[in-house]
Amino acid sequence: MPPRRLIPALFAASLAAVAQPQQNFDQVQIHVEPVQHNIYLLARSGGNITVQVGTEGVLMVDSGFEPLVPKVAAEIRKLNPGPIRYIINTHAHPDHVGGNAALARMNAHDPLLPLKIIAHENVLNRLTSPPPGQPRFPEEGLPIDEYGTPQKTVHFNGEAVIIYHEPNAHTDGDSLVLFRGSDVISTGDIFTPDGYPFLDIDHGGSVQGEIAALNHILQLAVPAKTQEGGTYIVPGHGRICDDADVVEFRDMVVIVRDRIRDMIQKGMTLEQVKAARPTRDYDTEYVTPTSFVKADGFVEAVYKSLSQAAAKSQK
Repeated sequence: MPPRRLIPALFAASLAAVAQPQQNFDQVQIHVEPVQHNIYLLARSGGNITVQVGTEGVLMVDSGFEPLVPKVAAEIRKLNPGPIRYIINTHAHPDHVGGNAALARMNAHDPLLPLKIIAHENVLNRLTSPPPGQPRFPEEGLPIDEYGTPQKTVHFNGEAVIIYHEPNAHTDGDSLVLFRGSDVISTGDIFTPDGYPFLDIDHGGSVQGEIAALNHILQLAVPAKTQEGGTYIVPGHGRICDDADVVEFRDMVVIVRDRIRDMIQKGMTLEQVKAARPTRDYDTEYVTPTSFVKADGFVEAVYKSLSQAAAKSQK
């Protein structure tokens, strides 16, 4: 059985890394946690990496920051010496795609077993259209095995791997990854059990899509007796979880959404909603001094998401 919690400081450090990519990566350590069957979690500063290993080689979900690739690769080699055959990117943020190109270059010596990088087509669109003044994403790290359908499947290391697009959740390009034989779900940043979700409104995120994606995780997950164990869930940041953890997180998002929606219907402004502190009974659980998403930031994202949805419905 995997541990119920990882080192508590890992989650705070990982989200801080998104905001402060100039950190000293030399000091970062990679923590390897067994999840279930042949699935492992590589936890580090930056988003989690899920790794599936077997006789055909290695499949990764997300690749982390580029400077950490040598350390990540070293830990993977301890688990399996075979080639890295697949990377599935859950979304386009740099703490989840930054290592793509470096890992592709490591695999370039074997043209018979090329690395395939998979993501939803919106991730490819984001990476090939950087904001003005930002460098282009390295060509060899692009997810050119993109998909635009509700799901994509891969059969690797003896099990079905099912990739589901979750529209307009954390971003507009989110993917859930279900390892059907191992009974493990890798969620990317749709689910962050130790902190409020980052609803990236500027890149297609929405609170309604977030809730829909969390409900989909719960549809896929099957808990064992007393709601413990069964399907294990690897979040984008933080500890290994199970169905009950997702239920708690989903309920929090729904309750905060409902509170803010009620305030909007009463004509309250964003500043008035923030002053009312609709998350106050959850802040002790989901906010720390190093949290990437503070309470006001979460409230603002939900407010903007609901306001945008209301404006669209009136057109």
